[in-house]
Amino acid sequence: MSPTPAPTAAAPAAAAPRARRAPGTAARRRRSPDLLRGAAGVLVFVVLWELAGRAGLLDRKVVPLASATLERAARLAGDGEFLGDVGTTLTAWALGMLLTLAIAVPAGLLIGSVPAVRIATRPFVEFLRPIPSVAVIPLAMMIFPATLHLKLAVIAYGATWPILVNTVYGLREVDPVAVQTLRAFGFGRLAVLFRVALPTVAPFVATGTRVASGVALILAISVELVNGGTSGVGVYLIEAGGSADGLEMIVAASVWAGLFGLLFDVLFTRAEHHLFRWRRAAA
Repeated sequence: MSPTPAPTAAAPAAAAPRARRAPGTAARRRRSPDLLRGAAGVLVFVVLWELAGRAGLLDRKVVPLASATLERAARLAGDGEFLGDVGTTLTAWALGMLLTLAIAVPAGLLIGSVPAVRIATRPFVEFLRPIPSVAVIPLAMMIFPATLHLKLAVIAYGATWPILVNTVYGLREVDPVAVQTLRAFGFGRLAVLFRVALPTVAPFVATGTRVASGVALILAISVELVNGGTSGVGVYLIEAGGSADGLEMIVAASVWAGLFGLLFDVLFTRAEHHLFRWRRAAA
């Protein structure tokens, strides 16, 4: 009689495969706490502002109550005159950004790609870049009599630097092995630029554009404040200064200007994350 085989331990069940998360799920989870913290910070600031005003720590003749400012800002959202001023400023901002991109990106690619051009232009770039953009407004007023042309010139001057510098630095990150490989297969300078350099530089240009958008908004309003004109947020601020409740109107309009700047930053950041998701995955 054959011996009964000894019982063997049951093979462990195969571990169930983990469900793979969608690529954007982790990023969205990281952003949600950041948004909540940001909203909480704004809320705390507004509450402290209101309490300080009511406690007499802030002079209401200098700093209005937060509640009065927010109420005035809400009313401005339905003010046709103010909305027209906003449209004028945002039109100059959009045209100025397009002009800035048309100047800064090609110039950055040329400076970053050709060593001789980089060496020749570096003194001019380093001389002009530290000059405050607001300081060129009086000179620009003498050259450009039309208000829109004046805004575009000042915006193009001040907003060019973040994009130009980021483009030049982005070219330094181009993989030399990829460049040499394409050249070994007979690809010319333009082919290397479009196939290797531009995909590498694009995230840097996007970051520079996000920074430049805030600079362009500041300069558009600054030109309106200095030069005046018929419409614009800066013109509204000047006219509000002569009214009885001018302080609340000025602070409320400034709140809207800050909100537009925040909106542009959020939109450009979201676009950057969406378009260059591959860069974060590679990192």
